Amino acid sequence: MTQILEPPTQPATPQKQPRNGATAGQLTMVAALNQALRDAMDADRRVLVFGTDVGVQGGVFRVTEGLAETFGEQRCFDTPLAESAVIGIAIGMAVRGFVPVPEIQFDGFSYPALDQVVSHLAKYRSRTRGAVPMPVTVRIPSFGGIGAAEHHSESTETYWAHTAGLKVVVPADPSDAYWLLRHAITTPDPVMFLEPKRRYWVRGAVDTEHPAPGIGCAAVRRSGTDVTVLTYGGGVATALSAAEIAAQQHGWSLEVVDLRSLVPLDFDTVAASVRHTGRCVVLHEGPRNLGYGAELAARISEELFYELEAPVLRASGFDTPYPPARLERLWLPGPDRLLDLVQRVLELP
Repeated sequence: MTQILEPPTQPATPQKQPRNGATAGQLTMVAALNQALRDAMDADRRVLVFGTDVGVQGGVFRVTEGLAETFGEQRCFDTPLAESAVIGIAIGMAVRGFVPVPEIQFDGFSYPALDQVVSHLAKYRSRTRGAVPMPVTVRIPSFGGIGAAEHHSESTETYWAHTAGLKVVVPADPSDAYWLLRHAITTPDPVMFLEPKRRYWVRGAVDTEHPAPGIGCAAVRRSGTDVTVLTYGGGVATALSAAEIAAQQHGWSLEVVDLRSLVPLDFDTVAASVRHTGRCVVLHEGPRNLGYGAELAARISEELFYELEAPVLRASGFDTPYPPARLERLWLPGPDRLLDLVQRVLELP
């Protein structure tokens, strides 16, 4: 007889575990994500982690390392390499009362799951008029910058952001990785959690006791007066590097806004920054055509037209398939490409 799993009704007893080899307070993004999963699984026995190689191996990037050993194979387990099935299982488990956190191994592997995400995951709560929550957090190692093979460096955020019913978040540092994942797991809506692979091994301070702002809150990472740079994920480090170069070599003052949450978007913070500087450049890794920057540029132009001193410009990848690893450096938008557009908006009347 097939056993039908039921979600537990009692919370788990917290278990103290080492933080994936990192020292307390200073964690890599990988370690911060691992700790977030541990703490979420400690706090709520309904939380399940699963996906290809996430159990015994601990995931390709070791984000789930040690979870199966700590919490058992019923709460952290491997699945076949079948992304549509992984998301379908997550939907069914959520309906049964669990809190699934499935992992899609790489961004480019998420496309077979597109039908499940768009047709069911994003719509189930609305379809039931809120009667059935859909607390599924889909973790996806995303974007480029690590010299990976084809299908391993995709920018999928626009697909998910266009799909009503989904929340879409992108952390840029270990602290946000920890807290955005904790917030995502507790929300009753499905969340596409896009982890910038090239930031996985960057260390930063993580305070697990005092919550950081949640989903729907942007952050000003650097104050400035001349141009607003809107970005997210790996683009934040690029923008901060460009801002330092701009200040030292040109005397330009760039304000860098980390969106953190693409859906819902904290447009109040965006608007306040653009009103302050009067100029705006959007930076993202994906192709320019219909990228996330296009929506930002359109909305800023519609709602803040009389606040702008120049059109909103976009620094992005090219409208081509992602290149081989040896050409990746030329394809991704770096500080030079961003600063070229900053110069243009400063020179425009």
